[in-house]
Amino acid sequence: MVVPVRTDPEGKAGPTADQARARAWRRVSRGLYVPSSVDSEVPEQRIVEAAACLPAAYGGVTGWAALRWAGATWFDGRDRLGAPQPVTLSIMRTEIRSQPGIAVSAERLPPRDLTTVRGLATTSAVRAVCFEMRYCSDERRATVLLDMALMHDVVSTDEVAAYVETLNGWTGVAKCRAALAMCEENSWSAMETVMRLAWTLDAGLPRPLCNRPVFDLAGRHVGTPDLLDAHAGLVGEYDGIVHLDQRRRGKDIDKEATYRSLGLEHVTMAAGDVASPSTTVVPRILQARARALARRAEPRGWTVEPPRWWVDTSTVAARRGLSAEQRDRLLRYRAS
Repeated sequence: MVVPVRTDPEGKAGPTADQARARAWRRVSRGLYVPSSVDSEVPEQRIVEAAACLPAAYGGVTGWAALRWAGATWFDGRDRLGAPQPVTLSIMRTEIRSQPGIAVSAERLPPRDLTTVRGLATTSAVRAVCFEMRYCSDERRATVLLDMALMHDVVSTDEVAAYVETLNGWTGVAKCRAALAMCEENSWSAMETVMRLAWTLDAGLPRPLCNRPVFDLAGRHVGTPDLLDAHAGLVGEYDGIVHLDQRRRGKDIDKEATYRSLGLEHVTMAAGDVASPSTTVVPRILQARARALARRAEPRGWTVEPPRWWVDTSTVAARRGLSAEQRDRLLRYRAS
């Protein structure tokens, strides 16, 4: 990343005034410049450019940008329509003003909420995710945001719950509390969370297990479905655009056949179902669950009890305890 610089009359620490007015340099904010060749679409570069505007005395990057900088790469700085979101600077006072690409939050900011990550002043991850949840559109969106922060292990449910207890009276805190009641530390993608919420809120069914590994009775790992109703014997999977690849689709069909051969019913949610789940995927889920319940008298060839050699990665605490080698090996299938 390229840190913005101020003009330098000698042209050493930065461009001269004349150079700054030329095409070789791009102004990122008042008095700060980067070379025009620097890609302003890269989220990390946008964050660095915004952070250069922070007051020297007090403040930090917050919201999606702080989560991204902490390693939660799902937060790419774009909304659901692909439009760029501003980088929010938490400064408590009004030393600077919002400008294109940069928003300013002047909410109270205790010192415990500030930290430094890889040389950049940010708020804590727990404050950043609560900020995103408090100002998002609704409780479902808040749950997606929290699930994705949990997926990247930058926060845990307990850490967020403890922080939310300190936010009585803050704007949007009700959305944080609702998300805490619906969140899942083992959701592997935002669309899995969307499907889970349709499953529970729209279809009115019991909360399914998320990414719980399924084994045959000999202890062999059969698969790890996005959602699993272990009582009914129903597997739920979200199929996004990557599942349209012919090789991937073939593997999906084989896995579905394997689940059914062991006594598990299967239901799929597709990208086109997201806009109106109550009229698309919900009837499909209910019909599949009815079929699954009708098969409950049949012998089950599957179990969710893991063999002794299985390494649990279903919680933030368990994942934080993994070695770097284990993380690379055991978590490589999760969505980035």
